[in-house]
Amino acid sequence: MEGSEDAGVYKLNDKTALIFTLDFFTPIVDSPYHFGKIAAANSMSDIYAMGGKPLLALNILCIPANLSHIAVEEILKGGLEKINEAGAYLLGGHSIQDKEPKFGLAVLGIAKPEDIKRNNTAKPKDLLYLTKPLGVGILTTALKRKKIKEEDLKEVTKGMEKLNNLSSELALKYNANALTDVTGFGLIGHISEMLRENLGVEIFFSKIPFYEDSLKFAKEYIFPGGAYSNQKFYENFLKVKGNFEDEKIFALFSPETSGGLLCAISEEKKEEFEKEAKKKNQEVFLIGRFIEGEGIFLKD
Repeated sequence: MEGSEDAGVYKLNDKTALIFTLDFFTPIVDSPYHFGKIAAANSMSDIYAMGGKPLLALNILCIPANLSHIAVEEILKGGLEKINEAGAYLLGGHSIQDKEPKFGLAVLGIAKPEDIKRNNTAKPKDLLYLTKPLGVGILTTALKRKKIKEEDLKEVTKGMEKLNNLSSELALKYNANALTDVTGFGLIGHISEMLRENLGVEIFFSKIPFYEDSLKFAKEYIFPGGAYSNQKFYENFLKVKGNFEDEKIFALFSPETSGGLLCAISEEKKEEFEKEAKKKNQEVFLIGRFIEGEGIFLKD
């Protein structure tokens, strides 16, 4: 608990550790099918963030009485496709009637005990990589406010639906010193969980990837409500070195859904790690470096 880890881990024996997590939320896109895929990918992300592989899943479904059977089927269909893609098995689930739809999974994963990755074990001089762009919360809020149409969200929807399996495999192969994913606490919130006494990090704004148009809407201050609570809770970690527009800094607090992994990779493994990622067609963005000190230092 002291490390705010992504999932619970139970060592079954010397060869096997179980990883257990759950997540569910309300729709962030209009399509029931894509909502199902996104929610399932998001639920399994914490397994990958701990260095494991999903094994078993249970559906968690809340449905209004007036929601059509077709919509429910599409949600479950999308979720099942992602579970199958992950190589896991759906064993059932539970549904209740609720005022608004909610969907997600309880997921049991598996890993070798020595492969379990913690979020706060990076070392000074480690390189910090991010594996998906930011801006999900901004763009989905723009959709809710009818600033954009769902067809304008194809890129971000595809990103949310993407599993973090390849990123996790790369982190294991190149022995990442720390690993976590970027979700509801935003980039700053999740990086802060990677820090400890006498360990800080420099991040470079120009290296941070954003989905197209997300910073444009940030200028209009179109942010989800969670961005404000994240800023209030995590702003003391952030030390800004340079001149940045307020909305750019605020975008780093914005919640992400089914975001990428944050990987701490030793500097000597940089070229091999990046080469392998390119070979596997997996994006990796070098956004910073861990340092001796305390806090998150934002630079140009």
